[in-house]
Amino acid sequence: MENNHYEFEYGEFGDTIGVSINLKGFDILRYNNISKGTAFTIDERLKFNLSGYLPPRVKTLEEQVKSSLDIIEKKENAIEKFIYIRSLYDRNVVLAHAVIASDVTRFLPIIYTPTVGLACQQYSSMFRKANGIHFFPDNIDDAENILKNYTDKDIRVAVVTDNQGILGIGDQGAGGIPICLGKLMLYTQGAGIAPWHCLPISLDVGTDNKDLINDPNYLGWRHERLTGDEYYEFIEKFVKAFKKIFPKALCQWEDFSKQTAFTIRDKYLNEVISFNDDIQGTGAVALAGILAAMKVKKEKMTDQVYLIHGAGAGGIGIADQIQTELVEQGMSKAAAISQIFTLDSRGVVTSDRDLEPYKREYAKDPKTLPWLKTAEDNTLLNVVKNEKVTVLIGTSGQPGCFTKEIVKAAAQNTDRPVILPLSNPTTKAEALPCDIYEWTDGKALVATGSPFDPVVHNGKAYRIGQMNNSFVFPGAGLGIVASGATEVLPVFFSAAAHAVAEFIKEEDLEQGILFPPLDQLNKVSLEVAKRVGAEAIKANVTQNGCAFSRFKHNNDVERLNTLIEKMRWSPKYF
Repeated sequence: MENNHYEFEYGEFGDTIGVSINLKGFDILRYNNISKGTAFTIDERLKFNLSGYLPPRVKTLEEQVKSSLDIIEKKENAIEKFIYIRSLYDRNVVLAHAVIASDVTRFLPIIYTPTVGLACQQYSSMFRKANGIHFFPDNIDDAENILKNYTDKDIRVAVVTDNQGILGIGDQGAGGIPICLGKLMLYTQGAGIAPWHCLPISLDVGTDNKDLINDPNYLGWRHERLTGDEYYEFIEKFVKAFKKIFPKALCQWEDFSKQTAFTIRDKYLNEVISFNDDIQGTGAVALAGILAAMKVKKEKMTDQVYLIHGAGAGGIGIADQIQTELVEQGMSKAAAISQIFTLDSRGVVTSDRDLEPYKREYAKDPKTLPWLKTAEDNTLLNVVKNEKVTVLIGTSGQPGCFTKEIVKAAAQNTDRPVILPLSNPTTKAEALPCDIYEWTDGKALVATGSPFDPVVHNGKAYRIGQMNNSFVFPGAGLGIVASGATEVLPVFFSAAAHAVAEFIKEEDLEQGILFPPLDQLNKVSLEVAKRVGAEAIKANVTQNGCAFSRFKHNNDVERLNTLIEKMRWSPKYF
């Protein structure tokens, strides 16, 4: 390490052991990836020309964390805590992540759902510092240069949104980028992908949210959303530029809406290393919960009937993952689909309707539903009763739609119904866990999409497992990057789901808890990464010449696992 600048050095396995930044003096304090703030030692202050730019006292990282926690404790609400953590991140990346890591269970709902939804809605008014990249029609033709000139050069994961389908609150225009920031913080917390390897990207193609258009503070491209050919030409320009500048980086598509989510995912599946977390990540984490429930029920997935209320990207993603697993367990594809029902605002999805392409595979022939005689018959309750639904999944964003009558009807079909109200944020949940427990006398197996307090039933407190995508996508991303996978295969998400389900402790399963606690995120992500990386090797989709992968055979799995462990960054000062 030379005087006046840091040097990044990489070990044999790609792990970061040093930093190379041609900065000195006050500029070092401005660069959040390397700034230690008051933790710079006296020797470091002299070495890097920092003497006089900091107050005399030297603090340890532990002391800084404690001070930050004291400040957070005094914040009045979750959004103020979000703002503080983001501003801390903008000053000192290590300290921000050390604060989060001190209590992941406490801070995950602040840096991500549900608080990040408020951050999206208030993005323009609470803007403090630029983070990531904003592409919009006036600069998309220069996308290659913009990506090339980005401060961090060694990008391994990008989270990319077009801001349209944000967390149950819809079109947020330029305000969607906090979703990307939050997801990438979870990539770091869970998988240990260092912050300077992460890139948040907003594809601002306008907004149809009239409140934003009329807001004088709105910071986005103040036009109606691009549609049709104009929209897809914009996406194409981005993909070409991204592929050229970061050809080995993973692109995670985030919060694209309904049909667009599937179209973009499928169109670029072989163009860039990519997946859609709302489709595949949601599908995998839901499958993990169902696999855990089958352990509790001591039954087979092939013996269940599935009802997904909410036929958007997440709902169909769950249907796809269930179908894949049922086929893997020996069913034909047609038989698997026959046991999966999807519902939208018009009831069970049937083939006699004019449907968006992504809904068609699970549409039922109305002739096979003898109970469906009139439009009035097409209700959630009637599907549960007549099709003997045993696994009820909510992705509708309709709070309270899993009523007492509906939950009790599911309980008539099986001793232990699986009830999964997954909609975010908490206010959108299809039912409250405490009500589900009461209505089923504690027999229901419950997991939720948002965090809920433990439920007390018959004098005993039960932790509610959170079916959070963060159990899947960070580890999956690390496994993809570490293995050098050239494409993202469906089997990756099946492997991730099994890894999560197998991580749950026996004593939790005995209490009907379907997910590990969030404070196990780092350990769960490690197992997911190893499983996903092994599947990439098995499928022979690892790329030649990748700086982080030289794997071709199954006997390289052990070496891959070593690489994965070595690559993981933790918030500590150099």
